[in-house]
This record gives sequence, structure tokens and C-alpha cells, in this order.
Amino acid sequence: MAPIPPAPQAGDDSHQQLLDQLDLTLMPRPFRNPHWKPSQRRNKNIKQIIGEASRKEASVLVTQNNSGSSTPHPQSSANATGSVTPLPGSAQVQTNITQAAQNLSTMVLERNLQASLSSGPIATYTNIESAPSLHPAHQKHYCDITGLPAPYTDPKSRLRYHNAEVFQVVRSLPQSAAEKYLEARGAHVVLK
Repeated sequence: MAPIPPAPQAGDDSHQQLLDQLDLTLMPRPFRNPHWKPSQRRNKNIKQIIGEASRKEASVLVTQNNSGSSTPHPQSSANATGSVTPLPGSAQVQTNITQAAQNLSTMVLERNLQASLSSGPIATYTNIESAPSLHPAHQKHYCDITGLPAPYTDPKSRLRYHNAEVFQVVRSLPQSAAEKYLEARGAHVVLK
């Protein structure tokens, strides 16, 4: 077999130019669409909302307790012993009024907090003492006959049952007995 002769030089140059022109690796590819803008809406979950609220309340209490108006002036030895009565309009009387107002606002905040705590547990993201959920999806259904978990409901009598064996008992009950089971559960219908 005869070896294949190399291609002419003039064709190599035009072929390389065509390859460079069609090469996709040399084309600029932006990561994002140039018209894309971030969303202005920010969704927060309940944990973030409660955390921000508790931080805000804590910062309000800290700033109230550490404000400059509530910091007492150093007392002189005469004021500390009580031998000198402050004059009305003096700086000492003004400081005492601001301190009393500050203490009063702190007492009101504390009393409101205690009143809200004494009325019952506050439902928070991490509070275990919160009331049980009343949402229908979270309520468990129990068998009207056995008291076991009841995944099924008889469409005819509306009684809940645990398995096929209990279903046979439910179907053998007279309507008056089924109504009494529903009445015990609070699901009976009273027509007036």
C-alpha cells in the first residue's frame, strides 16, 4: 500500500481559519442572563421571624436599662449621708425624676411580660409547652369499637374501625347502636 500524500499548504491555512471561526470554546459565555435581576421579595420562615422579634425585644430592654438618663450621678459624701436636702430644680432632683420614670417604664414592661406569661404558654417555634394542634390533619382517629388507631370509616354508619374483623362487627350493629357510638364521640346528627 502506498502512503497518503500530505494536503497542500494553501488549503491548511483556510481550514485552520474555519476551525478557529467555528470554535465554541473561544466564544464568550456569560454565566447569567444580562437582563436578570434579583427578586425584591424576601420570604422568611417562622424561626427567623421569632428570632428577630426576640432580638428586638432584648435590645429594647438592654438599651432602656443602659441608657444615659438612668445612670446615677456619683453622690457626694453630704448627699450620701442625708445631711443635705437637694434643692428643687437642682440637677440631683432632675436625675431622680428621670431615674424614677425609667424604673417605672421597666416595671411596666416586666409586669406586662408576667401578665402574658401567666395567661398560658406562649406558642413559639421551640416551645414544647404549647397547646396541641386543633387542625384536622393533625388529629388522630380511633376505632369506635376497640379504641385502636382507625384508618378506615364505614360510609354507611360513619363509624371508624381498625381492621376487617371490626368492620364485620360494625356492619352487624343495628342503626340505634351505631348512633350511640357516634353520640359518644360527639359526631351524631340531631334533627329538630
